[in-house]
Amino acid sequence: MSDVADRANDLADLQRDQALEKVPRYAGVSAAYCEDCDEQIPDARRTAIPGVTRCVVCQQVIE
Repeated sequence: MSDVADRANDLADLQRDQALEKVPRYAGVSAAYCEDCDEQIPDARRTAIPGVTRCVVCQQVIE
């Protein structure tokens, strides 16, 4: 018989798995422009985070 803690852990596992499904499976070429606001993504960010698709501001909103 499962208790509240077991059900909470199951829910946490499910939410983690769903979040991971949204993460790109590759760290390919970074986008030059943000996919949300179309502003240019700085070279330093593109180099630091391979595969980045959003500017810092838009990424903060998403998170």
